[in-house]
Amino acid sequence: MAYHHLIPASPTDLTISSMLGQQSQFFPVGYGKQQFANVLHKSIRLALKEAASPADLSVETRDPGLAPEDDPVVHLEGKELWGQFHKSCTEMVITKSGRRMFPAFRVCCSGLDRKARYILLMDIVAADEYRYRFHNSRWMVAGKADPEMPKRMYIHPDSPATGEQWMSKAVTFHKLKLTNNISDKHTILNSMHKYQPRFHIVRANDILKLPYSTFKTYVFPETEFIAVTAYQNEKITQLKIDNNPFAKGFRDTGNGRREKRYRLFLAVRFMPLQSIFFLSEQIILSCKILLIYIVSLSLYLHHAILCKKLSLFPGLN
Repeated sequence: MAYHHLIPASPTDLTISSMLGQQSQFFPVGYGKQQFANVLHKSIRLALKEAASPADLSVETRDPGLAPEDDPVVHLEGKELWGQFHKSCTEMVITKSGRRMFPAFRVCCSGLDRKARYILLMDIVAADEYRYRFHNSRWMVAGKADPEMPKRMYIHPDSPATGEQWMSKAVTFHKLKLTNNISDKHTILNSMHKYQPRFHIVRANDILKLPYSTFKTYVFPETEFIAVTAYQNEKITQLKIDNNPFAKGFRDTGNGRREKRYRLFLAVRFMPLQSIFFLSEQIILSCKILLIYIVSLSLYLHHAILCKKLSLFPGLN
């Protein structure tokens, strides 16, 4: 895990849309969205200009505005599971409607000022400048990366909250969705590109103060992944099925059904001849039993109907 100040690579890393996203609940009453955007735009430009100082690149630099007791420590939840995926190069499916991440991004925070309020955020940025392809059971560079869309900062819905609240339980970003739809409100990614999630802590009691605040950024290398529209590596597919309780749909539909049909085809194709004859005999026997049952049921119903008629019309005897 690495800690450093958030120094955007370019102004697009902290665009107005990235700050606004779908966070309309933070707009003050009577304050227009366009006015708010103009104020944020000017503030962010000033913040980026100040952040360009080489001294800010120091890992040990701390925000002078933070209280002495403020020393955040962040741990990744499910580190072992993330490690298993990372060994096979984690893949995350992106869809037009948006797909949630698995494993989910969860962290535990400590060292926060219990009474101070914090805003917790997450974003996903390109890990490098390459596009990839899966060939011969491994990922390899396929060329230069496609241009990236401006990334939105996903603000945790509980923000702002006190340090005591954040430290009382794990902070999860399970509602964050990944998409390749440029008109969508979710995090927009390019398929076959590698990405790195980042977690940010900002000591502020209002979203309006974000442009003037220092971001404490935490990066966990094992959460790096490649965005795909369909899983490429069978190992990743199996890991998702084994560990994700919501992967049942994948097992029962789509690729799962095709896989079952293919396995049945192989089983029958390579089945010994005697086994096929035995199976055929069993099927024929089952059909005979079913036929006898149907005939017996028909005779019983016929007899019951006849008895009913005789009881209703005694003159028929």
